[in-house]
Amino acid sequence: MGGKRPPSRPVSRPAPKPPEPDAHQKEEAIELEGTITAVLAGTMFKVKLRNGHEVLAHISGKMRKKWIRLVIGDQVKLEMSPYDMDKARIVYRL
Repeated sequence: MGGKRPPSRPVSRPAPKPPEPDAHQKEEAIELEGTITAVLAGTMFKVKLRNGHEVLAHISGKMRKKWIRLVIGDQVKLEMSPYDMDKARIVYRL
């Protein structure tokens, strides 16, 4: 009754996570204000910034969940990535 057992498999463990970047190393979003100039399909908007540039913007998830409505002429607060200055996310209606 002392039969042989099959050899055990090595235990696979997940790879360790890389360290979190410091807050000042991570690129921060640029906050701007502008005015909605056009309403496009799919919750997209054309927004004219105070410096005269026009960007394509979409509504943030929290604004979608709260059913915040935006119309032409609304003043909004935007977040832009420093990597793509033609697109933005609308985070607040002023």
